[in-house]
Amino acid sequence: MLKIQGLHKKYGNYHALDGLDMELKDGALFGFVGPNGAGKTTTIKIMTGLLKPDQGTVELDGKDMLGNTMDLRRRIGYVPDHFGLYDNLKVSEYMEFFAACYHLEGFEARKRARSLLEQVGLGDRMDAFVDGLSRGMQQRLCLARALIHDPELLIMDEPTAGLDPRTHLEFRQMVWELHEQGKTILLSSHNLAELSELCTDIGIIDAGKMVLSGSMDEIMERIYTSKQIIISVHDEMEKALAFLKESPMVRTISICEKDIMVGFTGDEHRESELLKQMIEAGIPVRGFMREPGSLESIFMQITDHNEEKVVLSYEDESGL
Repeated sequence: MLKIQGLHKKYGNYHALDGLDMELKDGALFGFVGPNGAGKTTTIKIMTGLLKPDQGTVELDGKDMLGNTMDLRRRIGYVPDHFGLYDNLKVSEYMEFFAACYHLEGFEARKRARSLLEQVGLGDRMDAFVDGLSRGMQQRLCLARALIHDPELLIMDEPTAGLDPRTHLEFRQMVWELHEQGKTILLSSHNLAELSELCTDIGIIDAGKMVLSGSMDEIMERIYTSKQIIISVHDEMEKALAFLKESPMVRTISICEKDIMVGFTGDEHRESELLKQMIEAGIPVRGFMREPGSLESIFMQITDHNEEKVVLSYEDESGL
């Protein structure tokens, strides 16, 4: 659906985007993450037509959108990370104002506005003043406003920041329901645990480049296979070490008390084969498991720019 290629943007000497490539598939719920200063906000502003890149292309269904930002904005709904000020406007007036921006007026605009307000749980707040709403209600209203023109793509920049736990969960449920209804959604967030549960696809940006992207299944498989196997043996430590050093899929071996930490390149099938071979070799294995992994762990791994790596808590470490 949305395809970005070779996106560059500089602010003075600072290179915010450095050849960014990314793609959103039709119907995806895409989690867009990265450390502060990675280029997320700049990317979103370019996607929504609020900022022009120095170089690169943004295509929506194969059509170059940078030359026609008005068409781009008609096809995209945007929920920013802050609501803005709208003094002396009632909720109904706020919705009708934005409906008019998309040439929806009269009965059609009022009908569409009421339907969306009911969808986000604000049907009984039509006559309330916008600046008197709570933070959570304002975010619900912002979502309803972003949907007023029934956009093909919904872009949300930290929409749950600052919400209380209950409102956070309710907002998350609304996002999932929109995805179930067929909306393509890009969700920028720092809540990686939430994204891993909610999203179908993930993209991690760092220093203006996409450093990891794919379906959630692909990312979780990478997370799983990137974690060490913890092997516990009853005596026979030297025999176990000698065996593991001969395995072509074992990259590193570390020893922590009676446990062996193995950097292993194989999948679950290869992992089970390794366990079987160790038992057949007469090694008394009493524990065999992968370290727990998460989206947070791989995010920290690929966005860590420290050159020096320190091994903690291991009594001894040996490399192959």
